[in-house]
Amino acid sequence: MKTPSFRIDGKKALVTGASRGIGLAAAHALAQAGAHVVLASRRAVALESVMNDIVADGGLASVWQLDVTDSNAVNEGIAEHGYFDIIVNNAGMNRPALLSDLLDADLNEVIDLNVKAAFYVCRAAANALQARGLPGSIINISSQMGHVGGLKRTVYCATKHALEGFTKALAWELGSSAIRVNTICPTFIDTEMTHAMFADNAFRSYVTSKIALGRIGKLEDVMGAVVFLASDASALITGSAIMVDGGWTAA
Repeated sequence: MKTPSFRIDGKKALVTGASRGIGLAAAHALAQAGAHVVLASRRAVALESVMNDIVADGGLASVWQLDVTDSNAVNEGIAEHGYFDIIVNNAGMNRPALLSDLLDADLNEVIDLNVKAAFYVCRAAANALQARGLPGSIINISSQMGHVGGLKRTVYCATKHALEGFTKALAWELGSSAIRVNTICPTFIDTEMTHAMFADNAFRSYVTSKIALGRIGKLEDVMGAVVFLASDASALITGSAIMVDGGWTAA
């Protein structure tokens, strides 16, 4: 017997929202594991910087400036690239506020990016793989908030719970094609987008009190889960949620 490899050499991976945060970390993780990573985002200049860092580290990467909420752009772009063995649906957003303060525009924008865009990418990517009879791994970046509720998170929780259900259903649709579909569900991760929140000591204390390991998540904490789900080490895992939450949802 031999342990399945965590290497993904020769594979082609797509990471959406790759210009910063979890998307950037996922891109580096996949490149370090051997994949050629296509970095997708609306922020072309930032993507170039990520690509240069990956290449300088000995990896393979290229840039695709893309608005994932544009289904035609997604379809055309994936057709041009041919197919992707690995897809990381990471692009997402949040509008933390009480329900009474949320506008219709907030609801529409969060749903468009967190749910509809993931649907567009999964549909185009799965169609490309099935047309070629190829296996694949789709990794949807969800959240612990896809399994619990949270203050000022009504819209965000609604979209992440939707992503969890979508992932489970899609795993059954694509299972016979050997295309696996899973989610990664991080807790609060220390990124440039969350620095301002963690500057509030009361909020930081609240978050750490809910995490059994007693600390805020780091980008590196998500990287291993991404490589695991992308590789043959997770060959029998589909329709599952990998909780990278330090125990938040175990309470």
